[in-house]
Amino acid sequence: MSAPDPVALLLLTAFRRTVSEPNVEAGFARVQELAGQPIAVDDFHAALAACLRDGLIREPVRLPEGALQCHWRLELTPAGVAVARALSQSSGA
Repeated sequence: MSAPDPVALLLLTAFRRTVSEPNVEAGFARVQELAGQPIAVDDFHAALAACLRDGLIREPVRLPEGALQCHWRLELTPAGVAVARALSQSSGA
């Protein structure tokens, strides 16, 4: 059995659940927890970069108005929702 595509795993996780954490390390751990399987850290970062480049996720590091520190949030763009929905339908999940 082959390892799941990290981009697909990231998109499906964001499609199904909200991921909002204090930093990228906590975000990485939360995505793994929600996905129910380990992801190599390099694959996670490459998947994030690919999704950002392709306009599938919004910039994950944010400084909300009035906040004293940045937060990390995994949020799909409308294009990302469409891709994740198609992935979800094709996987039967």
